[in-house]
Formats: sequence, C-alpha cells, structure tokens
Amino acid sequence: MSEPASNAVANGKGAPMTVFSEETRARAREIIARYPADRSRSALLPLLHLVQSEEGYVSPAGIAFCAEVLGLNKAQVGAVASFYTMYKRRPTGDWLVSVCTNTMCNVLGGQEVYDTLAEHLGVGHEETTADGTITLEHAECLAACDYGPVMTVNYDFFDNVDPQSAVGVVDELRAGNQPTPSRGARLCRLKEMSVQLAGFADEREGAVADGVPGEPTLRGLRLAQEHGISVNGFDPNTPIRSKAEADRVAAEAKAKAEAAKPAGASADSAAKASRPAGFAKPASDAKPAGDEAPVKERSLKDAAAGMEDAAGSAAGNERGADQ
Repeated sequence: MSEPASNAVANGKGAPMTVFSEETRARAREIIARYPADRSRSALLPLLHLVQSEEGYVSPAGIAFCAEVLGLNKAQVGAVASFYTMYKRRPTGDWLVSVCTNTMCNVLGGQEVYDTLAEHLGVGHEETTADGTITLEHAECLAACDYGPVMTVNYDFFDNVDPQSAVGVVDELRAGNQPTPSRGARLCRLKEMSVQLAGFADEREGAVADGVPGEPTLRGLRLAQEHGISVNGFDPNTPIRSKAEADRVAAEAKAKAEAAKPAGASADSAAKASRPAGFAKPASDAKPAGDEAPVKERSLKDAAAGMEDAAGSAAGNERGADQ
C-alpha cells in the first residue's frame, strides 16, 4: 500500500518535504489569492483548517506545508496552531463532541452532561473512542447561553441537552446515523467541516437549507420588528459588491481624497488632518528620545552623582543623631 499523499517524504538531500494532494494545493493557492500580496500570512488560519480537512488534524506535515506555501518558519505556524482550540494536534474522530462546561451551562447541568458522556464513551477530554468515531472535549464557552446547556457536534448545536439526550446523540453517531441539530445545517464529518471553515461552500444538496433558527434568537428580531427598530439606512435588497467593485470604489475614494489635499501639504500635516480629534500621533520606528550614547552617559553620571549626594546626606544624618 502506498503512503498517504499527506505524509512527509524525503527529498534528494534527505531534508523533509511535505506533499499534499494536488486538490489541497490548488485550494491553498485559492486561499492565498484572497489576500493582498504583502499580507499573504493572513491566509494562515484558513490554511490550517485546509490541512486539517485532509488529515483530520494539524500534523507536523501540515505545519510544514503551511510554512512552505506562506514562506514562514514552522515555529511561527506552530505557535498559531497551538493557540486555537479548533486546530487539533493529534488524530481526531469523525465526530467532535464538545460540551459547554462554562458558568451558565454548568449551572444548568453542563458538567453532568459531560461526565455522563465521558463515562458512557470511556474517554476523557480530547480523547477518542476506540473505534475512532467520536472525540470528546469540554468547551469553555460555545456562545449559546440562552440555549444552555448546549453541546456541539462538529460545531453544529444541540440545545437544552441533558445527560440522556446527549447519550442518545452519540449513540446515533456511533450507529452510523446523523441526528438533526437543533440549529444550523445538516451534520457533516470533521474533515468536511474543516473544508467549510477554510472558506469553501458546503456542496451537499440541500444541506444548508436544513437549518432552522432558534426561538431565543428570533425573539430579538421580533422585538425589533414590533418596536420598529432597524439599522439606519439599511436596505436588505442592496447587493453585496464583488471584490473588484469594492476595490474600484476604494481606489476612487482614495484618489478623490488625494485631489482634495491642499497643494504643497506635507505628509505629516495630511496624516494629522486625517486623525480623529484627541488621538495622538502614532509612534514611529525611530529610537526613543534619550537612547543616544551621549545622553545615556550623561544620565548615568547624573545618577551616580545623585547617589553620592544621597549617601553623604545619610552619613551626616547619622553623625547628627549620634551627637
């Protein structure tokens, strides 16, 4: 059996070289193209989701791949991958079950839900069942306090769960079924979800249309409608501009602003005029005042003289006290 395309292989010099599928490489190029050429490192977050979509976690090979395509070193990529909990650093099951154990959900029974699942599945935090299907984790907050206690399966919500309903969900998953979330689109496996988190559409027929909104969420909308509250000047029928159109409008606005500047105005005065009132001039990259060598030497001499004066004064005080 040949090695998976995502494995690290050696080049002619014996140095590791990462190889991912051509589809992943094409998607990586598409992700990087979303950002200005001098801001390509901003593509790192979706790229990490992309490599996770192929391997099921962010492996050392995935970190090397991201570093390779962005011109970064592996330490820079690893620092980001280890900071965010959505990037898994070891193999993860098809179904990532996250139970909120933060304050609100905990008060409502979230910890009991988590403890019951841990015992039922025989795993702890960030551990995967023996059959490789489910990884369990406790989450600090899932941003759904009005639906607590909540748990998510690959980031889709199951609201108002209790120990029994949570066990029912994981049993369905292990049986090969896909229970319907309380809100959001149809469930998909972690690798498929990672593709979406990398910024690519869910291509499954009707998957997104399956989702329904929750009552607490709709309550805010209904109150706004009842009281005639809306965003000033908001028109829901306004089309979203394409990137090319947005760039063109921005360029025209910039040219118009440049043309409106007084002739001969310095760059500093123009920048000052553009700053809101009360905002200080941004710090420059120049050395701070007093950082030059002569200034430092003078400061050190003054400090030494001050210490000698202080010592002399203290000695005089002691003699006076003895007398």
